[in-house]
Amino acid sequence: MDPQTEEKIAQFCAVTGASQRDAKRYLEKHNKRVDLAIDAFYNEPVHPRQTTGAPSTSKLNLLFDNYKDPDGDEITVDGTIKMCQDLKVDPEDVVLLSVAYELKSPRLGEWTRKGWVDGWKSIGCDGIPTMQTSLLRLRDRLGSDAAYFQQVYNYAFEFSRPPVMDMAQGFWGLLIPHGLQGGALSHIATLPGRDNGEDVRMGAQEEGWNDELTQWWFEYLTEKGIKGVSKDVWQMFLEFVRTVDSKFEKYDLEGQCSFRIMPLAKQGPHHMVIALAAWPSTIDDFVEYARARLSSGQ
Repeated sequence: MDPQTEEKIAQFCAVTGASQRDAKRYLEKHNKRVDLAIDAFYNEPVHPRQTTGAPSTSKLNLLFDNYKDPDGDEITVDGTIKMCQDLKVDPEDVVLLSVAYELKSPRLGEWTRKGWVDGWKSIGCDGIPTMQTSLLRLRDRLGSDAAYFQQVYNYAFEFSRPPVMDMAQGFWGLLIPHGLQGGALSHIATLPGRDNGEDVRMGAQEEGWNDELTQWWFEYLTEKGIKGVSKDVWQMFLEFVRTVDSKFEKYDLEGQCSFRIMPLAKQGPHHMVIALAAWPSTIDDFVEYARARLSSGQ
């Protein structure tokens, strides 16, 4: 058994309390997706773990009181640091962006009582042990589920608005490598001749974005002295990362509008059509910068 599969089995067992045999069976059935396997485990009509009942609102309120600001009714930065210590998670771990989305954090490092209670109940937690194990599931889902990744990605902009460049680069530095590694940002292209804009995952046929290009993006932004990020650039950069080839040969500098079909969820037939406007000039300029570096061999 390869180390990656062993790790996923361990994650499944930590969250569900199931045997390794059951973990292997569920993971094989759901293409080794930990989040889907766990959901299937808990959604069975009869399951012994379901007898534990719903998460306790009173427990969550008590836990919130343990972290909240003494002079208010919000958890602020000091309480967040204490929470991270108890959860044994680095405050800069990418999974906390997923937690921020789930708990509807209003600002970076801050949490409201309603968001805290409703969010953790939705996840299925009311104490530190279950929260710790749920972080494993959230981290895996964020890395592997393209639709969920986009939801968290977009929320990161909303709760940090207006993001200064240092903050934006920090979020990109967490999210982009995680999505590339887990598959949420697997390269997508549209095959020539398709008139419906259907996404096609190209796999080994065409190389897409990589970690080196992320570093080039940061170097370009620093060199140009760009101080902030607009919502348009933030959202379309994600589409750019998903679709551009690693040599920028297919990028259209004319910036014509196009249409693509994106799945609303990983599973199921439901899709939505997205109209893409012209690429922002910041991205156009980066393509010229990257092409120059490629041609010079830098």
